[in-house]
Amino acid sequence: MADVQQNKNEAFVGVTTTQPLVLPRSARLPINRCNLPPDILGGLTFQRSPVPLELDGVSLFHHGLFELLDRIPDAKERADAFTMHMNASFYLDEPEQAGYSTNSRQKRQKADYLRMVRGWSFDADGREGAALKGWVESRFGLLPRHHGGQIRDLSGEAYRHYLEMRATAVYGTNALESQFDLLYTYCQYELARLHPGETHLTLYRGVNHVDDHETLATLDSKHRVVLFNSLSSFTANRERADEFGDYLLTAQVPLAKVFCYTSLLPGMLQGEDEYTVIGGLYEVSIAAY
Repeated sequence: MADVQQNKNEAFVGVTTTQPLVLPRSARLPINRCNLPPDILGGLTFQRSPVPLELDGVSLFHHGLFELLDRIPDAKERADAFTMHMNASFYLDEPEQAGYSTNSRQKRQKADYLRMVRGWSFDADGREGAALKGWVESRFGLLPRHHGGQIRDLSGEAYRHYLEMRATAVYGTNALESQFDLLYTYCQYELARLHPGETHLTLYRGVNHVDDHETLATLDSKHRVVLFNSLSSFTANRERADEFGDYLLTAQVPLAKVFCYTSLLPGMLQGEDEYTVIGGLYEVSIAAY
């Protein structure tokens, strides 16, 4: 279980640079599809003082599901109810009802939210990772900073390659990004029930090269402000993070920026205590092993 941050004031050193840190324009779109603009939700102020993020129309359209979940005290039963609702809403068990034909040259009827999240867990730079980063770009307005290579120029080869993979991943699927919308909204619902009144989780990320992460400010020898990729994997298990690199990054992650986590749905993510986190600016502490 992730550590819940009890005192946010103790979690942050505080930025002491002469100029305020803002999310670079090259890391965001001008608009998105949620209740806060990209420069706000991707900024350092949001990490310190987050508020709930709501995707346009999702809770309203699926209000019946969440009214049902309110009446179910058991988390496993809620997960079962969510899975049934997802299957019914997007005809995941009956792809022919969504227009799939056995004569189709594109055999994508099984490319659903579960397979995409599992694929992301195995290879964040693969086709599934491109689909999920594309969803973050569309819904939250945060552009990817890495996909098989650094992305700094939107007219460059790396971004073009990412766009091609993203288009391939979502082509021939049944409203795949809308499936992600509902999964994120359900995740936020469950986190609110699991951590009532809390705003942050203490999560960890093991890395081999600290400088591979985009540092916008060095606060002291153990604290930096880092611009994370639009979607990144963290763990709630500090010992588990040790296995992934020589340095440990520790971040106070707003609950609102958790897309999904291992125990949300059975068998969805394979990693132990894995959390998939939406990017932006984060103040992190750094420790060497």
